[in-house]
Amino acid sequence: MPAVRDNPALSRFELDEGGVTAVLNYRLGGDVITLAHTETPPQARGRGLASQLVQGALQDIRARGLKVVPVCAFVRAYFAKHPQFSDLLA
Repeated sequence: MPAVRDNPALSRFELDEGGVTAVLNYRLGGDVITLAHTETPPQARGRGLASQLVQGALQDIRARGLKVVPVCAFVRAYFAKHPQFSDLLA
């Protein structure tokens, strides 16, 4: 599985796969990270990239001891399907 990376200069997590980059934009304030928007290029949709991206981002967020405010509808749906991450909710 490709690695998810944090790009703090652009305030987003990124996942590269097959020449395209899926992104998860965020806002960081103190120990709370607001996950604002997930975007997968049209040609890469339907392959689970956004789910891999969110999972990797949440694992990184957990390791950093942050709490999450999920504004993005996709991230909210991911939390609903993956209760093992519910401890991260602010």
